[in-house]
Amino acid sequence: MLFKTKFIPLAIAMAFAGSAGAQEVVKIGHVAPISGPSAHLGKDNENGAKMAIEDLNASGFKINGKAVKFVLLTEDDASDPKQGTAAAQKLVDAKVNGVIGHLNSGTTVPASKIYFDAGIPQISPSATTPQYTKQKFNTTFRVVANDNKLGGTLGRYAVDKLQAKKIAIIDDRTAYGQGVAEEFVKGAKAKFPGVQIVGKEFTSANATDFNAILTAIKGKNPDLIFFGGMDAVGGPMLRQIKSLGMKVRFMGGDGVCTESLPKLAGDGVGEGIVVCAEAGGVMGDQQKAMDDFVARYKKKYNSDVQLYAPNVYDAVMTMATAMADAKSAEPAKYLPFLAKVKYSGVTGPIAFDAFGDIKDGSLTLFTFKGGKKTKMEVVK
Repeated sequence: MLFKTKFIPLAIAMAFAGSAGAQEVVKIGHVAPISGPSAHLGKDNENGAKMAIEDLNASGFKINGKAVKFVLLTEDDASDPKQGTAAAQKLVDAKVNGVIGHLNSGTTVPASKIYFDAGIPQISPSATTPQYTKQKFNTTFRVVANDNKLGGTLGRYAVDKLQAKKIAIIDDRTAYGQGVAEEFVKGAKAKFPGVQIVGKEFTSANATDFNAILTAIKGKNPDLIFFGGMDAVGGPMLRQIKSLGMKVRFMGGDGVCTESLPKLAGDGVGEGIVVCAEAGGVMGDQQKAMDDFVARYKKKYNSDVQLYAPNVYDAVMTMATAMADAKSAEPAKYLPFLAKVKYSGVTGPIAFDAFGDIKDGSLTLFTFKGGKKTKMEVVK
């Protein structure tokens, strides 16, 4: 039986046909923060994984002519590295066939060693630190552009398009926050060596009071503040920026580029004040596939896509494609096929380079107007 929607390409659809037989169970692990400040993002990721698993099972998916049932095993890492490694070991002990996750760089990197030692393929849909793939583990892949591109692109955009001359930097001391902030500075200075970094401050991933660091920054009169961190911190920070009467642009990476930011920031989000980037981006004919996915998600969960649910969906489908190509769900057998996979997904074409990074990863720049996340442009 061929799959009847547009979400699975012919390469997978061909695997559906075959002789009847005993149904094989393929276990896919998924890890994200389902509790803690980033729980809304973790649940968004989990929902994307569930949609993919349901679509695969509804299609009558077969591997090498044998019926397959996909089962999703979900774990909560609460954005905590220790809990993340515990979750990873739990999935290894459960003998999963592959893992989609983790969401945060700080949990993805330590967990990746556990999956590598067990020989289990891992695709992160959202971890952007370059360190993840620089480890040269042959089991690590990601379907989004890394911080070198994300932070660097924002840095160049800040000085080129926003004409920022004096910039203050704040990061949350996580692997992600520090990494994207560092790449932002590199990108800004590469584009305009004379740009002034007037202050570098840091906070934590659970902080709620930023008056001390913002007051210090205010005295230096920056044009722009770049924040490396997540929306749960960036939102309240924007509220306090406004309460201090600071007239300054605010930039951030994908961690703040969410549908929830206006709720978290209140009127601090302003009109066109915030500029952020989301890894990935579609243009032209690909936009319809994304729009269809977003509509299906909204209908199913009665909520908007927060950030990376489409990337999670594509990560699951990419893994399934490799299994179909390899005619096996055994990690050791399909891993070489995953390294050379080609998949046309909701988020665009997916193929990996020698390190497991997505080839030709794009970025989408957004701002916020009328309390809504508003697309600016897609950049390669």
